[in-house]
Amino acid sequence: MQKTTMRALCIALEGELDHHNTEAIRQQLDRAIARSRGNLILDFAQVTLMDSSGIGLLIGRYKKLKEKGMRLFVKNVNPYVDKLFRMSGLYSIIEKIS
Repeated sequence: MQKTTMRALCIALEGELDHHNTEAIRQQLDRAIARSRGNLILDFAQVTLMDSSGIGLLIGRYKKLKEKGMRLFVKNVNPYVDKLFRMSGLYSIIEKIS
């Protein structure tokens, strides 16, 4: 689901962010980024699992957004994914919002 706020596009992710589906998600996010004129917020409320492929996906989208002068934010991160973000250092480039 996509929702545009004042200067940000919010996309709700669902299910597993792993090597089985990150390519399809990457394509969808890249299309959204290409059309967007603001920041991107990824809502993790329905994400049940994330592996290193998901981390790579986020780093790649961060770089694309940065090239356009935009930022990537995450929200509703569950404790499991939050631990991955902290351990991988993702919070140093991607801000968690409430």
